Amino acid sequence: MSSNKNLSETIKRVVANDESDVRAATAPYQAEFPYERDEEAQVTRREFCNFLGLTSAALFVGAAGFATKAALDARKAESPTAARIDGAETLAPNTSLNFNYPTERDSAILVRTADGAYHAYGQKCTHLSCPVYYSRDHQRLECPCHEGAFDATTGSVLYGPPPRPLDVIQIESRDGQVWAVNRIPAAKENGS
Repeated sequence: MSSNKNLSETIKRVVANDESDVRAATAPYQAEFPYERDEEAQVTRREFCNFLGLTSAALFVGAAGFATKAALDARKAESPTAARIDGAETLAPNTSLNFNYPTERDSAILVRTADGAYHAYGQKCTHLSCPVYYSRDHQRLECPCHEGAFDATTGSVLYGPPPRPLDVIQIESRDGQVWAVNRIPAAKENGS
């Protein structure tokens, strides 16, 4: 109880006499919560600007490195070799089949539409790379992540957030078998 009385007296004294001295007002609390303000780290404007400049430079160098690697990888893009799509010839109309083309890491989808025609696309949605699937009920390719949809016969965007059509995989029929022969990256639909 006496500590409350001392505290209220200190507050009255500080408010009445010395409102501008914050340290005097907080003196009773310093004993309970020792924190030396003189020892706290002071960051000068120059130090902050140096830190900001170095961090920005490091981020720029990292981004430039990734952009350079992507440009170099794009230069050495080889035309893919033809690959047989196993099980395509037994695919019933209005169904689909997943396969990998042009490499084992590149997922693709082969669609046999209700009229019996084959169409193949890269399976990654052009919005955020979620895998698309063939909806038999709607006869279109759908992205479950953000409700985008693509035409099953052209790969173009029907609705949703995807900014461009799916990558088209050119296919050929050879001796009753379906072959993937080339992958064409999607271009933006608005012509740019």
